[in-house]
Formats: sequence, C-alpha cells, structure tokens
Amino acid sequence: MTTEARQRIQPGWRRDNREVTRGFLLFVMLSGLLASALHAAPVQVAKDKKASVVRVNVTNQGYDFLHPWSKKAPYSRQALGAVLPNGRVLVTGELVANSDYVELEKAESGEKIAAEVEVVDYEANLALLKPADDKFLDGIKPLQLAPAVVGDQASVWQLESTGALLITNALVTTVEVSRYPIDDTALLIYRLTASLQYREGSFTVPVVKDGKLAGLMMRYDTRTQNVDVIPAPVIEHFLKDAAGNKYHGFPRAGILFAAMRDPQLRRYAGLPESESRGVYVTEVVKDGPAGKGGLQVGDVILAIGDKAVDQDGDYEDPQYGKVSIVHMISTRNYQGDVLKLSVFRAGKQIPVAMTLDHRPAEDYVIEPYTIDRAPGYYVLGGLVLEELSRQYLKEWGPDWVKKAPERFVYYDRYQSQLFPDRDGKIVILNQVLPSATTVGYEMLAYLVVSKINGIPIRSIADVAKAVEKPINGFHKVEFSEDPRVLYLDAKQVEDGNDALMRNYGLPAINRL
Repeated sequence: MTTEARQRIQPGWRRDNREVTRGFLLFVMLSGLLASALHAAPVQVAKDKKASVVRVNVTNQGYDFLHPWSKKAPYSRQALGAVLPNGRVLVTGELVANSDYVELEKAESGEKIAAEVEVVDYEANLALLKPADDKFLDGIKPLQLAPAVVGDQASVWQLESTGALLITNALVTTVEVSRYPIDDTALLIYRLTASLQYREGSFTVPVVKDGKLAGLMMRYDTRTQNVDVIPAPVIEHFLKDAAGNKYHGFPRAGILFAAMRDPQLRRYAGLPESESRGVYVTEVVKDGPAGKGGLQVGDVILAIGDKAVDQDGDYEDPQYGKVSIVHMISTRNYQGDVLKLSVFRAGKQIPVAMTLDHRPAEDYVIEPYTIDRAPGYYVLGGLVLEELSRQYLKEWGPDWVKKAPERFVYYDRYQSQLFPDRDGKIVILNQVLPSATTVGYEMLAYLVVSKINGIPIRSIADVAKAVEKPINGFHKVEFSEDPRVLYLDAKQVEDGNDALMRNYGLPAINRL
C-alpha cells in the first residue's frame, strides 16, 4: 500500500462502549482459531495469473474550497478492481473521487485501456468502472458475490509486480454497522484480522471467500491488523440499484434514536415493566420518511415488520444475528419500500408506516460531501463568498472538528436541529482579498452572510441577484455576527473586477 493509502485507512470511526466490548469478547473467543488459521499459511502466491482482478490507475484532482476558483495539485492512486460478470470493474468510491483520468491495466500483460466511472455512490463508497472497449475483460474470470459471517476464513488479494496474486489469509471477527468514510453514513461492515504486507497499488483490494467476492477493503490499521471491509450485502444492494434505469442510493428513515437500557428512561416513556423492547426516538427529520409517516420525537420503536427491536436498537438478522436496525432499513430494503413500525406512544401501541427514501447530499443545509463538482463562489469587491459545506470544513485537515471555525463545526453537527425549516444553504464570508474596495476589511473571515442589499441570502445564486440592486450606489452586506454590516461602493466594485481577476488569478469573478 502507498503511504497515502495507509494514512487514509487508519480507523477514524466512532464506536460506543457496547460495540467495543462486543468486539473485544469476539476477539477473545476467536483468538485461538485466528492463531491457528493465520499461522498455518498466512501468505501464498497464486499460480493462476489470470486472476479475477485488474489494476486500476487513477489521476485525482480535487477542488480547493478555501480558494474555490482553483483546483489542488493532481495526484495518483493505484488499486485492484474486482472484475464482475457484467463486464464491469468494482472499486471503492474513494479511489475515483474527483478523478480526471481512470485506467485499467491487465495484471499479467500490462495492457492498458481508459475507463469511465459508470455509477458511483460515495456514501456506500462503491463505484462501477466501464472499460472503453467491452472486449478488454474477455478471458478474465469474473467474481460472483458471497456473504461472510463471523468465524469465516477469507483472503485478501494483492498483486506482485509480476502480476501474480499475493493472497493473505484473514478471519472474519466482527459484523456490525459502522461509519463509512463519508461521516454521515453508517452501513454494515465486516471486520477481519490479517497481517497484510506492503504492496504498491493496494488503495483498494478485494476480499475473497471460497473464490467469490466477500467485499472490498475500506480501511486497514497496521497497529491492530484490523481490516474493515465493505461487505457483500452492501455491494449487492449497490449493484442491484445500479442495474436499474436510475441509481437511487441507500435509503434512510430520517431519525435518530437512543438506547433504552436506563430504567428511568423507560419509566419516563411510560413503558410497562413487562415490555423489554424498544429504542427512544430523539430526532425526526421533518420531511424524511419517518416524519412523513407520522413518527414523533418521544416515540418508542418496538418492532419493524416482524422483527423485534431490542433496547440497543438491534434486531435478530437471519444471516448475522444481532445487528443494528440501520442494516434492515438501509441495506435490506430499497427506496420506495414501505416499512411498518410498531410504536409505543402515550401508553398505547400504534402502527406507523414509512416509505423509504434516499436523501441526496444537496438537500442538506450543510452538504456532508461535495465531490466531482466545483464549489460555487462570488467575489464581491474582494469579499470571497461561498456556501458552507463539510468539504470546506475538511480543508482544516483530518482533525477539522477541532481546528475548523468552531461556529461552523457547530452548525454542521447540529444542522437538523438548528435549521429544521431552512430552505437553502448558509452563505459565508470565507476571506477578504485585499483591494482598494476592501480597505479596512482585510481581517474579516468566517462570517455568515444574512442579507445583501436587503435581500435574504440562502445561496450563491441569491448573491448574484442581490448585487444587481445596490442601495444608493452602495452594496450593503449584513452578517449574523460582528461587524453586523459593511458597505462597498458599487461602482468601485464593478470597476475593480478586472484588477481582482488579474492580481489573484481568478478565472471568473463568480461561479454560480
């Protein structure tokens, strides 16, 4: 794996104490089996060079959200893609994010061909690649899907420089719902233990069980030797959805819930002592599936369909045993499916039906990710205005929660509570480019724009409309914080645009 890959796949997810305890107990129970399984033949080189994988070479170039008119320097990633029966190659979404060029390379011959990203889901971290020539994959045996369960032995596939397969034995130790790279998404993962060797081109590698694809590696921790894998059920959902006329994505209920192990919370909710099920609904997205179905804050979800929901929010899955209801909602079902809930409210058990739907990133007030598209901006006399997004906050690095402007991090984390009825985005003053127009304002930054020329600002497009109507020859810019207002001479702003573009290398004064 490249240095970048090792850094990116360190564990960065959050787990509660219950998950940690469960993982530890599983580790203790399986440690003997793990030792014997991995000690016997941890690594082998396959004789069959016509493996069901191809190298994937990608050139990526993301946008600079602190300087939204420009892109960052390009960089390269190399990975292994799993060849599928339909003549497509499966990789992670991270691999092709903001890609300028994607190329497939045969492991043995080194033959290369351009490819396009046919379908990508950054929330599920999956992408389908289509070669420029459909015959390129002829002769390569495709991989079928095969789910795995705790205790199964699997193998992680890498490639030697010769094109031979390097196979590392692994053991499935945990199956649970956990965070994916896009922070707002939680889906099923397999957690394996394996001692992977360093090999170039291992940003994405397949995990195989009995000659079939069990998943794609998403993260690897060199310290604990834990491998987090996008599992076969998530891949199956993605492929089935991608085969339709339109890709919809993984649905959500639009709720947050809390465990109900606390007997005081159960008494507060009015649950009888004989009732041992249920989780407490703490938040309902107004226009989400649960909200439209009539679910309310304070409700206790007792069952979904014929599956009882326990006090931790788990149900008995026929394949994996105890697992979070998030798996049932988001992966076992699809957009448009109707789930029937049994809910306890005001002393009675009532039915609630919700039609599942996927919430696009664009529908959030503060978008959880902005990939493959340029951020909008407007430079008004040197004031750099743009919409607040999590991608902007991530410009402060992996520790952005602590280093980015505190107010913006707070808005992002609690946006559903702070802006339940907001229609549009939050437009911010990112920075001020020194110019004759902005003398005295150079130190201003990280402010929320509320109005321009008396017009409420809910998008960059609103900025463009507002500046068409200066007040008495001036642009009046209002903020939610100090300084509450500033004025710019409208004619001076107009006359200074060419100088701004020339001095700061702006391709345009705005991108709407």
